[in-house]
Amino acid sequence: MGTRVLMLSLYLSLLLLMDATTAQMPGFVSLDCGGTNNFTDEVGLVWTPDNQIIYGETTNISVANETRKQYMTLRYFPADSRKYCYTLEVVSRTRYLLRATFLYGNFVNNNVYPKFDVSLGATRWATIVISDAYTIEVQELIFLATDPTISVCLSNATTGQPFISTLELRQFNGSMYLTEFENQFFLSASARINFGADNENPVRYPDDPFDRIWQSDSVKKANYLVDVAAGTEKVSTRMPIFVNSGERPPQKVMQTAVVGRNGSLTYHLNIDGFPGSGWAFTYFAEIEDMGPSDTRKFRLLLPGRPDLRKPIVNIQENAQGKYRLYEPGYYNISLPFVLSFRFGKTSDSTMGPLLNAMEILKYLKKNDGSLDGSVIASVASLYSSMDWAQEGGDPCLPVPWSWIQCNSDPQPSIVSIKLSGKNLTGSIASDLAKLGGLVELWLDGNALSGQIPDFTGCTSLKIIHLEDNRLTGDLPSSLVDLPNLRELYVQNNMLSGTVPSGLLNKNLILNYTGNINLSKGGSGGSHRKIIIGSSVGAAVLLIATITSCLLMQKGKKKYPKQDKLEPDMPAQRFVSSLGDAATEAAHCFTLSELEEATNNFEKKVGSGGFGVVYYGKLKDGKEIAVKVLTSNSYQGKREFSNEVTLLMI
Repeated sequence: MGTRVLMLSLYLSLLLLMDATTAQMPGFVSLDCGGTNNFTDEVGLVWTPDNQIIYGETTNISVANETRKQYMTLRYFPADSRKYCYTLEVVSRTRYLLRATFLYGNFVNNNVYPKFDVSLGATRWATIVISDAYTIEVQELIFLATDPTISVCLSNATTGQPFISTLELRQFNGSMYLTEFENQFFLSASARINFGADNENPVRYPDDPFDRIWQSDSVKKANYLVDVAAGTEKVSTRMPIFVNSGERPPQKVMQTAVVGRNGSLTYHLNIDGFPGSGWAFTYFAEIEDMGPSDTRKFRLLLPGRPDLRKPIVNIQENAQGKYRLYEPGYYNISLPFVLSFRFGKTSDSTMGPLLNAMEILKYLKKNDGSLDGSVIASVASLYSSMDWAQEGGDPCLPVPWSWIQCNSDPQPSIVSIKLSGKNLTGSIASDLAKLGGLVELWLDGNALSGQIPDFTGCTSLKIIHLEDNRLTGDLPSSLVDLPNLRELYVQNNMLSGTVPSGLLNKNLILNYTGNINLSKGGSGGSHRKIIIGSSVGAAVLLIATITSCLLMQKGKKKYPKQDKLEPDMPAQRFVSSLGDAATEAAHCFTLSELEEATNNFEKKVGSGGFGVVYYGKLKDGKEIAVKVLTSNSYQGKREFSNEVTLLMI
């Protein structure tokens, strides 16, 4: 009597568990890509439109025999060099199933089937190859969340345009799919099979409370579940199955099975993504009535792999009773693309082997992403409302953000940031100084204010453009400590004080004009609005004075023809005509006239022979080239003086 009461109590508990799973599990996200309204589908899943993404276009499609609303729309993206990302919120240190589906429906009407990549963060998840406009392509991934958000990105279109139909996120409970490798690998679904199914419909939510898709073994695909052994028979039960352990396969899946009446179950199947290392488990529950003397014992046999022979399976004994789950498997097994397997009964068994379900997942190596991911993400978060800051995913992988360039290291770092004219306000993000590999920084043409931060952490910096902002304070002396700095543009700000002498003595193109309270220092600051080609300082004024004297002494001599100059000289005169130079007379210019003509030495047109050449235009419309000394060496000054003298001959 006590046993009957216990069984009845267990039965009622299981029925209550089944009823409880009809409510949608927490941690579910179902995005109807291209959709416009929320809706609840026929199984009770709540779908929401993907209107949080600002990129891409949406369209409706029509596919015969497809009536599910979530597949009637899609979102597509340009076939360019960018990536387009969805960002989803997750709970850190929790495992999830992520599913993306793609139903093409020939939405562009050109019969060019798309091929593109889909990535999870920095890791390439899969290449989507559409070969049939009316078949749904499904990709599933199991992962451990390590951050509060994840990014799913489409990129690298080889043909056609990247697109997506649905994006789904399902949260697992407890230790489901726990492996010792989860910090280095994702698990990509290759096969999830419901054996003994009575029709071709897959089992999923609400029968599976985690909404995994269990494909029916009745579905016939090329080279999939073939070589079925003679005597294979489908069996089923209506009794509840205790599945509340391990990976918790759904009861509906465990209530069906195949049995090898002739003592053998044999199959082979092509498994997506292999050969490679995988996670492979089988699910058993004894659902047949057996006589008191009957036994069911069998082994797994893999042809050519005697080392992988599993111990004898006795379902009732291993599961500690009938209608209970037993799930032996391999956490790390090397599998081929074509998997052949056999369950064979032992010599002392009276009944053939039984199989309820099987699941095979492939290990997908995680990419750690760029070295600067968290740093640049914090910078982008300051401008979260701007389009350029919403690209999502890793800044470098699988392709970089549109305003960033990265190097080609396996774990890349950012080498260039170009945010010119992006309406940036506030102070310059201090986190930029943490980008040790940064070579170029372009923040010009914005409304940035405050002081220039200390960039000494950016030891690779060569080019800094901060011009045309509202920056205040001193020009930091820490800039002198950047060993590779070659160009510094800070003109047209509100900087004050004096230019650090170390900057004037560096081999540096420096532009600080337009800062009325910033001077070169020295004798009284009478030349506050000066533009200097690296380390010119007083030397430039000296050369300008010498040149003026030479020009006045020589009078109106003709310029020599270019073919009389040395090969590297034509673009290197202090002042020369860009037009008909051979017929122009020499003329004396003041420094202020040169600044006006060149718009404060704004446009660089060449360099060489210890000088940099700038474009200018006189008040009468004549175009000139102005060369400015860029070396403080004795040799440089002598060569420069000789060149000026040569122009007067």
